[in-house]
Amino acid sequence: MLDIRRIAEDSHGVEEALRNKGVDAPVAELLALHEKRRQTVTEVEAKKNERNVVSKELGARKRAGEDISEQQYAMRELAEHIRGLDQEVRDLEERLYDQLLALPNLPHASVPVGADASGNREVRAWGTPRAFPFAPKPHWEVGQRLGILDFERAARLSGSGFPLLLGDGARLQRALIQFMLDLHTREHGYLEVAPPYLANPAAMTGTGQLPKLQEDMYQLPADSLYLIPTAEVPVTNIYREEIIEKPLPIRHVAHTPCFRREAGAAGKETRGLIRVHQFEKVELVKFVEPDRSYEELESLVSDAETVLQRLGLPYRVLELCTGDLSFAAAKCYDIELWAPGHDGWLEVSSCSNFEDFQARRAGIRYRAANGKPAFVHTLNGSGVALPRLLVAIIENYQEADGSVVIPEALRPWMQGQERIAPA
Repeated sequence: MLDIRRIAEDSHGVEEALRNKGVDAPVAELLALHEKRRQTVTEVEAKKNERNVVSKELGARKRAGEDISEQQYAMRELAEHIRGLDQEVRDLEERLYDQLLALPNLPHASVPVGADASGNREVRAWGTPRAFPFAPKPHWEVGQRLGILDFERAARLSGSGFPLLLGDGARLQRALIQFMLDLHTREHGYLEVAPPYLANPAAMTGTGQLPKLQEDMYQLPADSLYLIPTAEVPVTNIYREEIIEKPLPIRHVAHTPCFRREAGAAGKETRGLIRVHQFEKVELVKFVEPDRSYEELESLVSDAETVLQRLGLPYRVLELCTGDLSFAAAKCYDIELWAPGHDGWLEVSSCSNFEDFQARRAGIRYRAANGKPAFVHTLNGSGVALPRLLVAIIENYQEADGSVVIPEALRPWMQGQERIAPA
């Protein structure tokens, strides 16, 4: 959530930043509402002060034996007026809150301006795509021939967009999860957490999924709960409505399933594991002091890159432009893997700095150096998501005989197995 004071102090700058993000926001209407609330609060405070002063005077006159019945009637009218003003303040605050909830975060000054993904900038690339002596096949063909992927039976179970991994496919996914959790906890200093897979509306609102992305979420109406779209939701909300007393930064890592309807994804490629409604992900979440958040963002990206380097997978890092940033992000890097069977790049991680946007929505604060509570900066990134990581491994490590070589770094979590071969 944006700070209304920041909007009031630089309304033109805020409007321009939001336009760069593709949003034409009613800033003037928002500020008029803010001013109306301020004036009403001033009025009600003055009336309450008047009531307090007159009440003391009437108390003294009553003790002196004076008739104050006429003044008491006037005081009852004043009390009724104050109740009306209090309700008006609550209504104005609710309207202001709802309008602020609908506004996205402002892009950081360093973010390149662009209308869509074509404005993203490649920051660096790692690894060289493999030169195949044969035409590489897409992962769904390789996986089905190996008997490790079964999309037909998965569709009968749950519909399209839900994967079914079998045998070595399921073992490969489990090994990747364990590999990433061990890497991030043992080498990168993250504390592993195992959060709930259901979140209430307050938690979903705190990280920015609600109200903007409600159509993309799976909801359980009877319980007013949502299946989490990412571990970012429960892990960030661990400290919701708290003042963090422990030293910063705090780094958490969690493995969870993720559930997304992706209602707005019509027309995008959905075959195989590229876009699914249920998937596994290892998520990295940070709570940091504001003056260190961009340093911590670079470190977050590096942590995710280490996963791919250890697995020997070619990738590139993109800095997203203003028009391609998510609703809540102030700055974001995407990491994309090369998938030769798909003949293209696939996003496997997004690493974002939200500054204090989520912290304001969720009420997450820390003790600043002066001892006063201040909003923390939150960051998160995939470290990394499983479906497209599986795609990249299957397609980059496929052999002419249809087998798939298991990356050497992963073999300790596969009991030394070196390849997945046809039965």
